Amino acid sequence: MVYWSETIDDAIAPRCASFPAGAMAEALSLTEILRRRQSRGEPICFVTLCSENPNSVGPAGVADPPADYAWKKRRP
Repeated sequence: MVYWSETIDDAIAPRCASFPAGAMAEALSLTEILRRRQSRGEPICFVTLCSENPNSVGPAGVADPPADYAWKKRRP
């Protein structure tokens, strides 16, 4: 996903564009276009690119360890 904001009539409007898996070049291209427009003085800000790991094995964020997990701090 590419996210950015535009100022329209003194209001900030959030925008986004979605890309299919494997379309990193297209996402980077849009990011570069938006940053060039921003550098020319157009009311664009907060341009960012974000991805999600499709091979994630658990829910996003912090999760409790399994009940049988026994962590021990080892000191030399």
